[in-house]
Amino acid sequence: MQVTLLHNTPLWIADKAIGKCWAKDKEFVDRDRMYRVGNKFKHASTLEHINYTFDIDGVSRALLQELSRHRHASLSVKSTRYTLKELKNATDLESFLVKIGPGFDPKWNIDVLKNIQEMLKTGISTDIVKYMLPEAYKTSLVWTINMRSLQNFLSLRTDKSALWEIRNLAHEVYNQVPEDHQFMLSEFVKERV
Repeated sequence: MQVTLLHNTPLWIADKAIGKCWAKDKEFVDRDRMYRVGNKFKHASTLEHINYTFDIDGVSRALLQELSRHRHASLSVKSTRYTLKELKNATDLESFLVKIGPGFDPKWNIDVLKNIQEMLKTGISTDIVKYMLPEAYKTSLVWTINMRSLQNFLSLRTDKSALWEIRNLAHEVYNQVPEDHQFMLSEFVKERV
């Protein structure tokens, strides 16, 4: 898995929104006020003005399914039709799969990918073939989320009960957020990696 922060909104935007609510604009970012209003007093709508856009590569369709449950985020996902065209004549089938870990033999998923290749070579539509894809099949996406929703995401997805892969993603996303933004997010990260 590779996560890269592509863009983030500067903190002064949320601070401006906070100042607007109380008619108290400041010439600088007031981190204490921002934390107090956004986190302590739960006036978190002001945090929705801060957005983060990440490039996420090498994650499974299982993770993608989990990620789609966070509806206050935008996802642009690599086309499955396109990845199936790549798969059609590929020889290194294991590179199309997320490594699940010890105790799991990728042979089963590789056998499925071999069957998919055969189906593709006979001309069966990619729209039909995609129903056979294993959950470990790799994909990539661009993901945009606002600070308020990211707090919720981190709270849920850094928990030990979350799917291991999305837990890893949540920690990597947090690590990619600019250091001067982390004071608004750190209390929502449960288990440190």
